[in-house]
Amino acid sequence: MIELKNVTKTYNVSKKEKITAVKNINLSFNEGELIIIKGSSGSGKSTILSLIAALSKPTTGEIIVDNKRISKLPDNFASLYRRKNIGFIFQKYNLIPNLSVKENISLPLIPDNIKESLLNKKLQIAMSKFNISHKKNILVKNLSGGEQQRVAIARAYINDPKIIIADEPTANLDKDLSENFINILKELKESKKTIIVATHDPLFFDLDFIDKIISVNNGSIV
Repeated sequence: MIELKNVTKTYNVSKKEKITAVKNINLSFNEGELIIIKGSSGSGKSTILSLIAALSKPTTGEIIVDNKRISKLPDNFASLYRRKNIGFIFQKYNLIPNLSVKENISLPLIPDNIKESLLNKKLQIAMSKFNISHKKNILVKNLSGGEQQRVAIARAYINDPKIIIADEPTANLDKDLSENFINILKELKESKKTIIVATHDPLFFDLDFIDKIISVNNGSIV
């Protein structure tokens, strides 16, 4: 489903201080797999996520997702690709504190201008799945860390994306919340999503439902 062919990403290409974040990497992921990309801070794992999500373009090489080349998509098409295919779970959630739970979760649907009845249906499915319906009218700034985590995951899920990307999702969580997130990951995998998690949290490395663990160091696969 996802293939990276000889992909290199260099920043500041025209300057002396250029940085090569990933170096000639080759990866392939199958539909429905749960993949862990592990490595220390600055190893290149977040750059790999960014490339798969078309948030950045490779300097050289090709990225193919679902038989479509996304490597050089113009920005407007890259945005559409993300909206239709990718659900994001960010390290710090990236919620809007002064909006309610239901407003935050429904944000990915706004550009599609769908009917209110369909929006409410999708919203209810996502909130119910991640047990946050009872808080739907509460401002997210008034939620606990675990509740905010569920809002962020429901927002990633609401568009029914094929791919869910999580970047250091447990970096700011205690052990109980981290284990809760891992249980949610298992549920997402059972719903046939392709999930890619970048992390250096050892809690992920011995799970029996992980399909692949890929180690990254200094921009290379090791």
